[in-house]
Amino acid sequence: MRLYLSSFRLGNAPDRLVTLVGEKRRAAVILNACDAMSAGDRELRVRQEIAVMEGLGFQAGELDLRAYAGAPARLAEQLAGCGLVWVRGGNSFVLRGAMKSSGMDDLLRRLLRRDALVYGGFSAAAAVLGPSLHGVELVDDPRAAGDGEITWDCLGVLPYSVAPHYRSDHPESAAVEALVQYYIDHAMLFRALRDGQVIVVDGAREEVVS
Repeated sequence: MRLYLSSFRLGNAPDRLVTLVGEKRRAAVILNACDAMSAGDRELRVRQEIAVMEGLGFQAGELDLRAYAGAPARLAEQLAGCGLVWVRGGNSFVLRGAMKSSGMDDLLRRLLRRDALVYGGFSAAAAVLGPSLHGVELVDDPRAAGDGEITWDCLGVLPYSVAPHYRSDHPESAAVEALVQYYIDHAMLFRALRDGQVIVVDGAREEVVS
């Protein structure tokens, strides 16, 4: 399994991401954590993330999970040949809901177990890999995911939750202090990341790169 999980944006180790991916230079860019934004704001962020990936030498394009609701087989076809799935931050509940409705959650678990690609991203991208989103409501609004039932369980790829933007110059840093205290009070495993830091997982090796 290969993961590149940044607190914010690319973090301070983009060269590690490039090395982790290797020769498969096709990247699927997922912006579904931004689905609650206006169409214009969301599109601006799509262009920004694609430009960042192209700047690292990837052939990048958006993969909108909303187009694959109830169609996991078609989604699997789109991911075939990708070396990287890059997931932008935003609202963790919106992202989790999109992953569930499209079947991306189960598909990612299988692909990561087979080491078929690298999963990378920041903020919400890391939050959905842990055991659950309990506590994250202190930072992200669960109602942004719509009027349906909130999905609290996550992919369980990581045995701990990730608290990004910890004690950083970020608008959510104060709320993340409350999130970290929630994890402590509820005896939940977690890892707090300051902006710039990145969790890098390469097989059995895991480290935090500052």
